[in-house]
Amino acid sequence: MSAKAISEQTGKEFLYKHICTSVAVQNRFRYANVTSETDWDRLTQDHPWLLTERLVVKPDQLIKCRGKLGLVGVDLDLVGVQEWLKPRLMRETTVAKAKGILKNFLIEPFVAHTQEEEFYICIYATREGDHVLFHHEGGVDVGDVDAKAQRLLVGVDDKLSEDSLEEQLFAHVPADKKEVLVSFVVGLFNLYEDLYFTYLEINPLVVTQDGVFVLDMAAKIDATADYICKAKWGDVEFPPPFGREAYPEEAYIADLDAKSGASLKLTILNPLGRIWTMVAGGGASVVYSDTICDLGGVDELANYGEYSGAPSEQQTYDYAKTILSLMTREKHHEGGHLLSMSIHTFYNAVAIKDYQGPLKENEVTIFVRRGGPNYQEGLRVMGEVGKTTGIPIHVFGTETHMTAIVGMALGHQPIPNQPPVAAHTANFLLNSSTNTPASTRTASFSEPRAANDATSVKKPKAGATMLFSRNTKAIMWGMQTRAVQGMLDFDYVCSRDEPSVAAMVYPFTGDHKQKFYWGHKEILIPVYKNMADAMKKHPEVDVLISFASLRSAFDSTMETMQYPQIHTIAIIAEGIPEAQTRKLIKRADENGITIIGPATVGGIKPGCFKIGNTGGMLDNILASNLYRPGSVAYVSRSGGMSNELNNIVSHATDGVYEGVAIGGDRYPGSTFMDHVLRYQDTPGVKMIVMLGEIGGTEEYKICQGIKEGRITKPVVCWCIGTCATMFSSEVQFGHAGACANQAFETAVAKNQALRDAGAFVPKSFDELGDVIRTVYDELVANGTIVPAQEVPPPTVPMDYSWARELGLIRKPASFMTSICDERGQELIYAGMPITEVFKEEIGLGGVLGLLWFQRRLPRYACQFIEMCLMVTADHGPAVSGAHNTIVCARAGKDLISSLTSGLLTIGDRFGGALDAAAKQFSKAFDSGMLPMEFVNKMKKDGKLIMGIGHRVKSINNPDMRVQILKDFVKGHFPATPMLDYALDVEKITTSKKPNLILNVDGFIGVAFVDLLRMCGGFTRDEADEFVEIGALNGIFVLGRSMGFIGHYLDQKRLKQGLYRHPWDDISYVLPEHMSM
Repeated sequence: MSAKAISEQTGKEFLYKHICTSVAVQNRFRYANVTSETDWDRLTQDHPWLLTERLVVKPDQLIKCRGKLGLVGVDLDLVGVQEWLKPRLMRETTVAKAKGILKNFLIEPFVAHTQEEEFYICIYATREGDHVLFHHEGGVDVGDVDAKAQRLLVGVDDKLSEDSLEEQLFAHVPADKKEVLVSFVVGLFNLYEDLYFTYLEINPLVVTQDGVFVLDMAAKIDATADYICKAKWGDVEFPPPFGREAYPEEAYIADLDAKSGASLKLTILNPLGRIWTMVAGGGASVVYSDTICDLGGVDELANYGEYSGAPSEQQTYDYAKTILSLMTREKHHEGGHLLSMSIHTFYNAVAIKDYQGPLKENEVTIFVRRGGPNYQEGLRVMGEVGKTTGIPIHVFGTETHMTAIVGMALGHQPIPNQPPVAAHTANFLLNSSTNTPASTRTASFSEPRAANDATSVKKPKAGATMLFSRNTKAIMWGMQTRAVQGMLDFDYVCSRDEPSVAAMVYPFTGDHKQKFYWGHKEILIPVYKNMADAMKKHPEVDVLISFASLRSAFDSTMETMQYPQIHTIAIIAEGIPEAQTRKLIKRADENGITIIGPATVGGIKPGCFKIGNTGGMLDNILASNLYRPGSVAYVSRSGGMSNELNNIVSHATDGVYEGVAIGGDRYPGSTFMDHVLRYQDTPGVKMIVMLGEIGGTEEYKICQGIKEGRITKPVVCWCIGTCATMFSSEVQFGHAGACANQAFETAVAKNQALRDAGAFVPKSFDELGDVIRTVYDELVANGTIVPAQEVPPPTVPMDYSWARELGLIRKPASFMTSICDERGQELIYAGMPITEVFKEEIGLGGVLGLLWFQRRLPRYACQFIEMCLMVTADHGPAVSGAHNTIVCARAGKDLISSLTSGLLTIGDRFGGALDAAAKQFSKAFDSGMLPMEFVNKMKKDGKLIMGIGHRVKSINNPDMRVQILKDFVKGHFPATPMLDYALDVEKITTSKKPNLILNVDGFIGVAFVDLLRMCGGFTRDEADEFVEIGALNGIFVLGRSMGFIGHYLDQKRLKQGLYRHPWDDISYVLPEHMSM
C-alpha cells in the first residue's frame, strides 16, 4: 500500500516546516492536540496563545465534511472549547456508514475573514502527472469542485510555472491576491513533490492582507518513499479510517512489513467475528473477502489480510501466530470460529500445532485451499496436522475452485468426504514419454503451425503485438538463481532450442559464471558486474527481468532503457515510490518499451517464454499445460491470481496463449488496454480474459474499446473488490492501487459498466470459470477454435532439494549438530533462543553450559565457570604460550596467527593439567584407593601427579587463585568428594615438600568433576564422558585466549620490533672439532 492518509496536524507540520515561498504563512505551528488524557494546565503552558486568542476546535480523525456535520467549534475562548468538547470527546458518532469514537481533537487560532478571502486548492496524482485544482470560492459550501474548479495538469517531470497558474487557474482571482496565490501555490506544489505527497487539499485557503492562512487540510503521502523522505518526515503515524480502531496487532504486522521486502498486511474489521482469513496473495485475499461478503458473511468477517512476495519462514510463522492469537482470544457465543485459509508455507502448520489447545477450545474449523508451488506436499502436511492435533482441517487443492471453501465454511455447500486428489508432484516428473520435437509445439495449440514461423528476434515497433517468442533472450538483474533455474526448466519442457536467460547482472560481485541445469546437463551462464558489459556481449537480448530491490529498481531500470536493444522490462519489486514509477513509464513510452510491473510476478507465453517465477514450479507448469500454447489470453493485476487463472483457463479451455500480470501498484508500467489490444491483434488469441479490481479507471477503457468496435474478440471480465461497498469504513486492500476514491472506481460499478458494454461478466468470481467455459464452447462450436491433439512434454529431472522435500529420496547429512540452530528468525543455543539467553541473564557461564554441555546449568555452576575463566586468563609473559604469542606478534603476524602460536603450546607440560588431573584423581577415587596409596603408587610407577606442584607457590605462600575458588566451591557446591580427596593428597605431598600443593589446574580439574557429578544435571556416564573428551582443557584454552590476545594487543600498542633472542642467553654447545 503506497498512498496513506495522514492527520491534519501531521500535514500542517510538514507544510510549516518545509514550504518555500516568499508569502507570509501565518499561524505556523500554532495548533494544540487534545485527547481524553490531556492535562489542560500543561497544555496552556506549552501553548500560551490558547489563553489569549479566539479559537477553532475540530476532530482530527480523517473525517470529511466536518463543518457540515457540525463537528467544528468556531470563534470560542478556551472555556468555550472545553464546554464544546464535553458532549463530543470520547463519544460515539456516526459519519456516513461508519460509527466511531471521537477521541482526537485539534485546536487552532480562529481567523476572522470574509467569504471573498476563501479559496480552494487541491493537488493530486494521476498516471499522466499531477492535477492542480483551484476555485476562487472556497469553504464549507464549495460544492462539487470536480465540476466547478479550474484544472491544470503538470506532466511527469515538468515544473509548475507561474504563467500557467495565472492564465489557467487564477482568472477569477482579485488582482491584489494573484501574486500572493501564485507564490504560495508554486511553493505548495514543490513541497508536494519533494515530500512525496499523492494528495493535498486545503479548503479553505484564506488570503488576507496579513498573508496566507491554511485553515483545513487533508493529505496523503506515498508511504513507500519513507527511505527517501525519512529525514524530513520523521516518524509518521498513519491513523486508521474513522470508525475503525487501531490495534497493536496491526502495528506489529505493519512493522514486519516495513522490515521485509515481502508484503504483510492486516486490518481487523471485527475482532468478535467468526470468520478469519489468512490468505497468500494480494489479489486472492480480495477474492476471498468478496466471496465471504457475497455469501452473507460480511458481519462475521473478522479481518482482511494478506501475505505475499516470498516472506521468510519466520515472518510467515509470526503472521500466522498473530491471526491465531486474535481469533482464539474470545470464544464466540455461537460456538466457534471459522478460518478460511490459502496456505503459503509449511510454517502455518507449525503455528497451528503451537495453538492447538486454544483452537480446540474455541471449536475452530479450518478450511485450506492451496495452489502454487509444491502445493500437494503442503496439503499433505496440513492434513497430517489435522489428524495429529484433532482439529477439523479440510484440505483442497487446485481440483477445487479456490473460493469453494468459503461456501463450505458458511454451510452453503456440503464438505466432500474425500476430495479429488490431483496427481502427486513426483508423477509429473516421471513421464515415460520420449522427448517431443520442438517443431510440434510452436504455433497456437488450436491452429496449424505456420510454415515460416519466426526464427529471428528483432526489436518490435511501438504497439507491436508480440512481446515474446520462442527465441526471446533475457538478462536477469539480480542473483535470483532459483528464478533462473525455473525459467530454464520451462524452456526445456517447451522444447526450446536454447535457454531464454543469456546472462545475469549483479553489481555486488565481479564477473563470473554461474552453474545451472539444462535438462540433464549442467551449463554456465555469465554474470556481469555492470549492465553495459552484459548488453555489449549479448546483443540478441531484448528483455530485462529486474529483481532489483525497491531502492535500486528505479536507477537500474532507467539505466536499462538507455540500450535500444531492450523492448520489454519486467520489474518485480514491490514498494517503488509512485513518483519514480511515473518517471519510468514516461521514459518507456518515449523509447517504445513495454514495462510489466512493478509489483508483479511477470507474465508467461506458453511454449515460448516465462518471466522469473511466473506459473510457479514445474508441477504447476505441467498441470496447467503451460508448456504449449492454447487459445485464451489473459491480463490480471495480481500475480498470485494469474496463477489461479492459469488453473481456471486450463480446466475450462484448451489452455493459455499468453498471460500477463501488470502489477498491483496504482500506476502499472503497462495497462489492461495495452495488452488487450495486443491480444485483439494476435491471430492465435481467440478469446480474452481480464481480471480487474477495485480502484482506478482502466477497466472503462475496455468498455470504450468494445463499444467502439476496436475490441471484437470475446472478452470475459471480472473486477475483484466488490466487498468494499459493504464495509462501514474504508479498507486499503493488499495492492497499492486497490482503493476506490470515487463511486465509479468501485468493483461493482466497473463490473456493471463492462456488462453493459458487452463483455461477458459473471455474477461472482465463483462463476468465472463457468463463463469462460461457456464462451470457449461456443467458439469451438462455431469453428473459431479447433482443439488440437494433446502432445506430452519431455521429462525434466527433479532437483535434489525438491525431491528431498517431497520425501522421495534420502541422503545422510555431512554434518550433525545438536548445540546451535541459526536457520530461523532467531539464533538458538541448545534449544534456548538468544533473546531468552539475555532475558534470563545466564551470563557467559550459562552460554558455555548450553554450547559445551547442552544443559541449562545452575546459577552457581555458571558463576564457577566464569571464575575459572578469570583466574586462568593470564599468568604473565614468561610462560611458553604467552611467550610464543609475543614473538609472533613482534614478527608482524596478525592476531589469529599470534593467538594460534600461543595455543599450540598447550599440552601436558603447559596448561593441559586440568584434564589429566581430573582423570588421575577420578580413577584413584573411584577405585577406592586411599590418598596415601595413590601417592605411593604414582611414585612407584615413576609418574607425576598432575595438578600437584607449583614453581613459586607453597603451603606457606598459598596461591590466592586457588583460595578464591576453594571458598566459592565449599560455599556453593552441594558436595565435594573429589576435591576433599585431592586436598587429602595435598596434605601428604606438602609434608614431603612444601611446594607440592594442589595448583590452580588441579583444583579446577577436580572441582569440575564434582560439579558434573553432583549438580544433578548429568548422569555418571555423561559426567565421565565430558572429562574423557577433553572438555575441561577447554576452560584453560578459552580463559588463556583472553590473556594471549591481551599480550598481542600490548605488543602492537607498544610498537615492539622483531624479537631476536640475545646471544648471551644461549649456551652454544658444539662438537670439539667444530669449535676449534
